[in-house]
Amino acid sequence: MELREQLSALGHKTEYRTEYAPEVLEAFDNRHTENDYWVQFNCPEFTSLCPITGQPDFAEIRIAYIPDVKMVESKSLKLYLFSFRNHGAFHEDCVNIIMKDLIRLMDPKYIEVTGFFTPRGGISIYPYANYGRKGTRFERMAEERLASHLR
Repeated sequence: MELREQLSALGHKTEYRTEYAPEVLEAFDNRHTENDYWVQFNCPEFTSLCPITGQPDFAEIRIAYIPDVKMVESKSLKLYLFSFRNHGAFHEDCVNIIMKDLIRLMDPKYIEVTGFFTPRGGISIYPYANYGRKGTRFERMAEERLASHLR
């Protein structure tokens, strides 16, 4: 499939969603499926709302993955992450929701998402979630990276 046929956000007027919108995520074909390689996104201006107080939370979200057949398009990812701006979710929820939405979109071999949330009330929270495809070496990789992350 032609690249332009796979993507609708890139190259068009940007429409920012004001509510959580996983449907804006778009994928395109990986042209290097024979290689295992990392793709990393650093999103230093992520915002969401505390689901209890409604106060804003600020974070840097880091997403790293090893693609298989599909890859996430970066503008659609930006619009998706922006859609959390008025969404009420705890920090841990945001990281897990982002990871699960990207797994549904791309079915990557491996993915990890970390949130570096700024302090609120004198405490910082840095949730981390990862996934490796079941029954592959990437499942073992996920287990090992999670175990080493906790040390």
